[in-house]
Amino acid sequence: MSEARLLLEAGDVVGESIIWSPDERALWWIDIVGHRIHKLVPETGDHEIWPTPGLVSSIGMRKGGGFIVGLEHRVAFWSPGGEFETFVVPEPDRPDNRLNEGVVAPDGSFWVGTMQNNVNPDGSPREMTGNTGAIYRITPDAGVTRLTPAEFGITNTMVWLDDGRFITADMLKNALYTLEVRPDGSLGPRQMFCEPPLRGLPDGSTRDAEGRLYNARVVDGRAIARFTSNGRLDRYFDLPCRAPTSCTFGGPDLETLFVTSSRFGLSAEETRVHAEDGALFALDVGARGLPSPRFG
Repeated sequence: MSEARLLLEAGDVVGESIIWSPDERALWWIDIVGHRIHKLVPETGDHEIWPTPGLVSSIGMRKGGGFIVGLEHRVAFWSPGGEFETFVVPEPDRPDNRLNEGVVAPDGSFWVGTMQNNVNPDGSPREMTGNTGAIYRITPDAGVTRLTPAEFGITNTMVWLDDGRFITADMLKNALYTLEVRPDGSLGPRQMFCEPPLRGLPDGSTRDAEGRLYNARVVDGRAIARFTSNGRLDRYFDLPCRAPTSCTFGGPDLETLFVTSSRFGLSAEETRVHAEDGALFALDVGARGLPSPRFG
């Protein structure tokens, strides 16, 4: 049931932010350091790539068509073949930060996290010296609200549970957190969602229709970790890549888990030998997901 299938040798430096578009029966995802956006139709194998103007960190669908995209410092609107039209700049006063995780929330807003930039101009890893990231909520009227203190190392994971809790992560602290979403949209105090798993560190996540969390375990985690809604580690789904980064449910019935991966920091020889690092995978995990919300 849980054997991973290599779907595409994408060659991503940092594949991330994968979503399923039911109208196109297609997957969309980004390569942060490779400066590109992918589209793949699994049924036919049709694969397209578009370049981005520098680092790209996240992508979400918009009501009425097109996408909302997190770039290095700005959030933009984009349609394939068109320009990246700046919508908002969440942190104009923090030039050493960059955007990272970004997900459309169930209410149609776009939530985006920031972090100290860890990528040099040549695409190589850059040393991080501080925890300066925060999470922001962006509304369709261009409102930008900071939801957390600026104390995250690497913001990752944005999942909303049916009971009003928001799940997020700080990769550098190996921590998954739960926060109450209050009626006014603000967040309650941060609490630990689970004990830190032994395998890897937390990257992107999704949930299934039963409220279980699927978390990509990056940094040699080689697996997706599944948690119950109360934070209990249910099981691992093994992957042949060292660093899975993001996951989403897709396919006609939302019953396939698709997973992106990274080869960031590997040598040229390692990437030549190990094509599975930076590839796209598919898993059958015995569960069904939920449709991705659209911004607007």
